[in-house]
Amino acid sequence: MLPYPSGKLHMGHVRNYAIGDALARYMWMRGYNVLHPMGWDAFGLPAENAALKAGREPREWTLSNIAHMKAQMQRLGFAIDWNREITTCEPEYYRWNQWFFVKMFERGLAYRKEALLNWCPECGTVLANEQVVNGCCWRHDTTPVEQRAMQQWFLKITDYAGELLDALDDLENGWPERVIAMQRNWIGRSEGAEVDFSLENSSRKIRIFTTRIDTIYGATALILAPEHPLVNELLSDDQARLRVKEMIDATARQDPGNVQKAGLFTGKYAVHPFHGGRIPIWIGNFVLMGYGTGAIMAVPAHDERDFEFCRAYGIPVVPVIRPIEGELAAGETMPEPFLEYGIVENSGPWSGLPSAEAREQMAAFAKSHCFGHASVTYRIKDWGISRQRYWGTPIPIIYCPQCGTLPVPEQDLPVLLPQNVKITGKGRSPLESVPEFMNVPCPRCGTAARRESDTMDTFIDSSWYFYRYCDPHNDRAPFDSQIIAHWFPIDQYIGGITHAILHLIYSRFWTKVMRDLGLVTNNEPAKNLFTQGMVLMGGSAMSKSKGNVVDPDEMVEKYGADTCRLYTLFAAPPEKDMDWNESSVEGQFRFLARVYRFVTRNLDRGGQGQPDADRNALRKLHQTIRKVTNDFDSRWHFNTSIASLMELVNKLYELETGLSAPVAREISEKLALMLAPFAPYTAQELWDHLGHNGPVFRHLWPPFDPDLAKEELAEIPVQVNGKLRAHLRAPFGTSKEDLQSLALALDKVKPFVEGKQIAKVVVVPDKLINLVVK
Repeated sequence: MLPYPSGKLHMGHVRNYAIGDALARYMWMRGYNVLHPMGWDAFGLPAENAALKAGREPREWTLSNIAHMKAQMQRLGFAIDWNREITTCEPEYYRWNQWFFVKMFERGLAYRKEALLNWCPECGTVLANEQVVNGCCWRHDTTPVEQRAMQQWFLKITDYAGELLDALDDLENGWPERVIAMQRNWIGRSEGAEVDFSLENSSRKIRIFTTRIDTIYGATALILAPEHPLVNELLSDDQARLRVKEMIDATARQDPGNVQKAGLFTGKYAVHPFHGGRIPIWIGNFVLMGYGTGAIMAVPAHDERDFEFCRAYGIPVVPVIRPIEGELAAGETMPEPFLEYGIVENSGPWSGLPSAEAREQMAAFAKSHCFGHASVTYRIKDWGISRQRYWGTPIPIIYCPQCGTLPVPEQDLPVLLPQNVKITGKGRSPLESVPEFMNVPCPRCGTAARRESDTMDTFIDSSWYFYRYCDPHNDRAPFDSQIIAHWFPIDQYIGGITHAILHLIYSRFWTKVMRDLGLVTNNEPAKNLFTQGMVLMGGSAMSKSKGNVVDPDEMVEKYGADTCRLYTLFAAPPEKDMDWNESSVEGQFRFLARVYRFVTRNLDRGGQGQPDADRNALRKLHQTIRKVTNDFDSRWHFNTSIASLMELVNKLYELETGLSAPVAREISEKLALMLAPFAPYTAQELWDHLGHNGPVFRHLWPPFDPDLAKEELAEIPVQVNGKLRAHLRAPFGTSKEDLQSLALALDKVKPFVEGKQIAKVVVVPDKLINLVVK
């Protein structure tokens, strides 16, 4: 995943890119054509913050950071194709963000509507969610954030919700189970029914969504989200509307997972569509406008949230579902709601039916009587992409008083972001203060018109960037589809779990839109996803505020790039968090020094050597090649790969004086090759010393010989009555009788068998001996 150019690489970056670089180098050495590019997620709020604090232009701040971070990557030896480098704040890139937006607008996938946003009254500006800290503005922690309704642009990701969910089945073999689960939950498919309740003495309808239509006879209130469009119409005075606004603002300042429920009775009633009864209409802060229809029927006897709310406000509790084996509870005395499926009671003609059957029949009844139908809804909301910020892709829309809302014509793209814009942090988008940007003739009628002043969410930039790597200099299209067909889907994508439900969902959505536009044929952007663990210090994530950040530049200066890379790969399995320990860093430095000494002092080695030493060294060499190869091909446990290389070097030091010159050279060459994915500078230095030309990672990976890797003696565990008591070493293929005799002769076994009868001997040749005694 491409980084945000915040200023410097941190050790989390080093670990992420060391994993990918090791894999890229290994695959090159296995003969594959490997595309290993890099780019910069360059738009974003931190650049504006830096402009506010330091008076620097966001572009200048960003590009200087990119230059520094690129130099760090090059110093760390990452084998990146810099000819394919992309920077998302450059017009040649964001031009295609705008092109995609226009295409989505033409297809009805981009639309504008009013939505609630975080508003700081002191700054006089909209805040991104991440700028709201404990319900207050991040700039001054005593100013409560309000919610304000504003016009916003959205992308219709909900049109793809079903496909995004169903297609997760196809990713189960290549994506982490945790990411799959997080996306399933975020998309959140719910099967149920939509039902219309008539507003009393009115032709207006209030549509609710429920997953439990079988409980509808237990509905004792309708509850609307505070943002529901009917709220202002239902409330009769300004005082009540003010209370609703205060409810919205108070809820915005609470933890979304722990909202203190609050409600307001509207004084209005609805008519129950099944039994014609009169039920009150309430407003409740726990009802979400973005889920279902923004209105629910409250069934307190069979829903926890409804039960809590209705008990607090004295709304009746009417049970209508009983256990399959049991009686119907009394609503007045119910200590808690009954949540399970059961048998429907007190529900007209559906009484006595099991819940599942009643749900099906009642939804069909609603449809046949034109007040409802079975429905599927999703938790995921349409993607709001408007940002009242400067440093982002301008949204390519023009507002004409005669022609309405129009997209910028394709031939006029890109809409360039103006330079030297004053950023104050107050008011709406800084672009509104640039008349030469805002004022433009209508592309259709020529009348004076205005541009959209909002910019795009930066997740737009990262939703398709990897496609641009394949064709980065194309000025006629986002990319050539034939080139994409060769490379996509991505064979291996690497990044943090924190991106599971934003970037990784948005990029999947974008791929499906591009497929429907005829640009790509793949349905998913990546076949395989790997989420690396975090780099910790003292058990907590590194951060500047905690003062526990390790600067990669300092580590490279002190120990070298290879040591820095090697440690991030050795300290823990790559999918696990790793705790920084500088003494272990020194261990990797010493290991590389030992490798260097062994190879260089055996360059001009002479003599015949000892056959046993050669044989033992070659066996260990081929066992190590097998181990490292298997780690790359299956589980990516680079920590055990590096540990096996250390074991090999230890064995070589032990056997060094007995090695012949040809064997010492063969081992040196293959050791350098195995080291190449992990420590490329050291490997290249050794490769040059060994007299070879060209990059070491362009040489083929060494194969292992199964016969040479095979141990001469099998190490066999010996059990007595199923408990491990000893190990013995014996030639492979030793007979059962001989293995039994050898086992009984072991000093560690004798105390457990002497004076006892051997009832049975279980021998698995070369694997196990179990003596059963009594």
